[in-house]
Amino acid sequence: MLGSLVGEPTGGVRIAAEGLGVKGPRGWAVRGISLDAEPGALVAVEGPSGSGRTCLLLALTGRMKVAEGTAAVGEARLPKQLAAVRRVSALAHVPGVTDLDPALTVGEHLRERALLQRRFGDSLRGLLRPPGERAAEAGRRVDAALAAAGLGLDALPKGPRTAVRDLERLEALRLSVALALIGRPRLLGVDDTDLKLSDDERDEVWALLRSLADAGTTVLAVCSEAPEDALRVSTGQSRDEEPAEQGPQAGDEQPAEEGPVTADQQPAEEGPRTGDERTWDERTWDERTAGDGPRTADEQPAVVEDADEGEGKADAIAETGRA
Repeated sequence: MLGSLVGEPTGGVRIAAEGLGVKGPRGWAVRGISLDAEPGALVAVEGPSGSGRTCLLLALTGRMKVAEGTAAVGEARLPKQLAAVRRVSALAHVPGVTDLDPALTVGEHLRERALLQRRFGDSLRGLLRPPGERAAEAGRRVDAALAAAGLGLDALPKGPRTAVRDLERLEALRLSVALALIGRPRLLGVDDTDLKLSDDERDEVWALLRSLADAGTTVLAVCSEAPEDALRVSTGQSRDEEPAEQGPQAGDEQPAEEGPVTADQQPAEEGPRTGDERTWDERTWDERTAGDGPRTADEQPAVVEDADEGEGKADAIAETGRA
């Protein structure tokens, strides 16, 4: 077991979920997930990209809040005990979460993770040990993680000084797994296990994950196609592939069969408008002033001014419409 290699016995955790649902920014990422996995199980979260499989992985490892349903990871209960789940789990190869720095070397990544583990992941008793003893323990922990992940530094082009940008995809995945194993997790979540890998490389990845599960660690692996010996959890089809809830498309619309149009349904033929049917601007001066009685000379300019003002407003509205 990995725990015996690093000097501390560990074991996998049991995962039980019922009606689990996770919400994302665009709504429901995944719903109705039920799962019962024994400690040390290899669980394949199967589904196409965009079907919520990564959200499910993050939820079961305590990194994303559960919106409905319940789940138990070991002794911790979701959605309330997220921190307790995070303490017993680790993530590897998750885009945007555990990305490797292409400018750093493999050795720098390993030393950085070991330092973080010593500072923040160790127990109080471990922190009180002499510095030399703690450094030796960190070295043993790194060596054990590399061995469990199947990453030999001697096989790399420049050994531990090999830059991450020079690693092959499978080597980068192994390094990410090794970094996660330094913390001795009881639950390991791995994303995109078969992304852009050949069939032989996929077989190697599943052999690696199977060996970790056999050693006692419960493994959650996101994939597009699960192996037959894994416990499968399907997230269904991609949200991009789901049919949109909308009316029939324009091309699919069929004209309704209508009977002959009656006389009442015929549109009226409009002739030229007369009298009160015409707008103020369409009327002549005599029509505008009709019925108001004779106007004095002092009253005439005011009417003209109002008419000009109305025409100016109409022109302004027309200009606004054109703009």
